[in-house]
Amino acid sequence: MTLNIKKQIGARIKKLRQDRGYSQEQFAEKLGLATRTLCGIEIGKNFFTADTLEKILETLNITPQDLFMVNYLQPKDVLVDEIIKTVQSINDREKIETIYKIIMAIK
Repeated sequence: MTLNIKKQIGARIKKLRQDRGYSQEQFAEKLGLATRTLCGIEIGKNFFTADTLEKILETLNITPQDLFMVNYLQPKDVLVDEIIKTVQSINDREKIETIYKIIMAIK
């Protein structure tokens, strides 16, 4: 799997923007960007400046960690395989029971 950080971060920005109900035009205006520029960021063609990053974080009310958490963008099969490997490596019943409780809570 090739890593394209601009595309992953752009997709994350788009998802967070949509989750908060902003149209691309509204969000671009809040950031002081042209809609075309925001579109380029969201599709991974362009990358943002540090100033724009600060505006993104402030407008979306998120931390840098929230923005740069892009693992969820991996294909479902890849994530499931990673979960299986992790669970198989756990030899502690108590930890496995905790994982089970977490899964049941979010189910």
